[in-house]
Amino acid sequence: MARIIDVVEFLDETGREIIHREPPDGPGDFRLGSQVIVRESQVAVFFRDGRALDVFGPGRHTLTTYNLPILSGLLGLATGGRTPFPAEVIFVNMRQFVDQKWGTPEPITLRDAEFGMARLRAFGTYAYQVAQPTQFVNQVAGQQGIFTTAALQDYLRNIIVQRFTDVLGSQQRALLDLPSLYSEIAVSTAGLLKDDFAALGLALSAFYLTSISPTEETARAIDERAAMGAIGNLDAYMKFKAARAIGDAAAQPGGDAGAGIGLGAGIGLGAGLAGMLGQAFAGQQSASAAAATPQPPAAGAPLTRAQIEQALDNLDLRFSNGEISEENYNRLRQKWLEQLATLSS
Repeated sequence: MARIIDVVEFLDETGREIIHREPPDGPGDFRLGSQVIVRESQVAVFFRDGRALDVFGPGRHTLTTYNLPILSGLLGLATGGRTPFPAEVIFVNMRQFVDQKWGTPEPITLRDAEFGMARLRAFGTYAYQVAQPTQFVNQVAGQQGIFTTAALQDYLRNIIVQRFTDVLGSQQRALLDLPSLYSEIAVSTAGLLKDDFAALGLALSAFYLTSISPTEETARAIDERAAMGAIGNLDAYMKFKAARAIGDAAAQPGGDAGAGIGLGAGIGLGAGLAGMLGQAFAGQQSASAAAATPQPPAAGAPLTRAQIEQALDNLDLRFSNGEISEENYNRLRQKWLEQLATLSS
């Protein structure tokens, strides 16, 4: 026979436990005369065979046929307390739980008018409390088999994410318009959740949406779209990307990659680079200087004096902005000056 339980209680030092079962691993043996100690803000619910039976409020209670009418009737306790009966006690915290966190465990995929498809994450907070302890225990412990606070919080978050996804999908608004709709989305979601929580014996007292953020892939698509919009010309944008890649290679420590690109590629690359700079950055001298570091072509490349002087100006500006090291700056400047000297001779 299992150990007879003479006193049962639950001391929650953190104040964060919503539901707790005693004994923790399943039914224990009680008898008439056993005591149940219930602390302030708690209720104790006798639970047996998936059903919530009698409920005790704060205080010390001695089990008798008087204060256990339902349980006594079910078990036929007419033995003077000598025969133990198996049961569990579910302690329920009745205080309000505020600043509860919720979030989407996986990104939500939505159709977007501007980007075609967007993957979003959302986060927020909510507050609630137990309104009907018997209903709460029957629905949560009896129907869902939940006996711990962590499992309950996971269950509630799943409900929240489902309702939030429904509301967000029904908005059919562009991703960039969502920040102005946080309050509207939160109110609509809370309206659906109130009924869900009430069905569990809970009262939802507050619900907030704090952020909707794109995944890294969606954020990159937004950045690319913004960059293209700022440039306004796709051809110039592609040339901008190519020139910047060449400049970044030249700025690598040691300069080997830059030297290989600048000097080993020969006349074709030198002329092509000069043409790229002239077409992509006409009228945007300051932007071109920040975007690319020109590489000196091989000796004898058909560049004009004006092109070489423009390349030197761009190189000076990138160095003054701290975009290339002094070592690379001196090396590249010397090569351009040598090229300029060949024109003078």
